Amino acid sequence: MPAAAQPRRTRSPRLFRTLAVAGTGAALLALPIVGATSASAAGTTGSTPSTTLAGYPNNLDGWIRESLAIMGEKKIPGTYNGIYRNIIRESSGNPKAINLWDSNAAKGIPSKGLLQVIDPTFNTYHVAGTAFDPYDPVANITAACNYAAARYGSIDNVFGAY
Repeated sequence: MPAAAQPRRTRSPRLFRTLAVAGTGAALLALPIVGATSASAAGTTGSTPSTTLAGYPNNLDGWIRESLAIMGEKKIPGTYNGIYRNIIRESSGNPKAINLWDSNAAKGIPSKGLLQVIDPTFNTYHVAGTAFDPYDPVANITAACNYAAARYGSIDNVFGAY
């Protein structure tokens, strides 16, 4: 089956540890604990992170790199640094982040995932070949970058809430 038609692997739950980012005061960064598994995950703790079917590490770096590969195929502009900067501002790197307090949440459509995308935006800008799940890190990044490209020319041009 061609690479584009292969099903995406369902991602297993990950454990995160929160770290204070040096020089940023209260800023926090949630990083996957390498080799950690949740109590509900099958198997034993390994020494390397799991990978996606595409061979990228199942962590923030891998999600961004996998999204960039898809974006390259689909001609969606963006850079690693632009994506990373926006992810850290929006969710501190937590793919399960959800905003339950802003105006979108008050309307019943909370922002979700790494780049805090609301469902209507995710549905409109979803990129074929990614999971149809706003909490899937690669799908969330790729859809958000597709939206940012249409609205701002690139995720690299986004420096605040969008």
